[in-house]
Amino acid sequence: MHEIGIVRQLVRTVTDFVSENRIGEIREVVADCGELSLVIPEYVEELYPIAAKGSILENAKLTVNVVPGLAECDDCDEIFNVVEHKGICPACGSFEKTVLSGKDFTIREIVVSDGQED
Repeated sequence: MHEIGIVRQLVRTVTDFVSENRIGEIREVVADCGELSLVIPEYVEELYPIAAKGSILENAKLTVNVVPGLAECDDCDEIFNVVEHKGICPACGSFEKTVLSGKDFTIREIVVSDGQED
């Protein structure tokens, strides 16, 4: 389960950012988890309270948005969901594609208690 390392790094990254920028209370952290990233959002959500315990993020909500794994077919230019179509272009049947989205796990937003958003 590599998610524990990802969640620990998320907590470290946000905590460092908060410290460097002298930000007060954090209400929410919003992360984007790509369908093709091999990160399981449910595991991230389960591990977050454990990793955040004792930090400035202990009472902050974590929201994980799933980003669809989209690709463009190299043969016919069709844009399709890789997971839904098992990597095969639904228009022409080709397996050749360029992935456009859904490979990353990123911190999208940090919501602070005084209304500032970063």
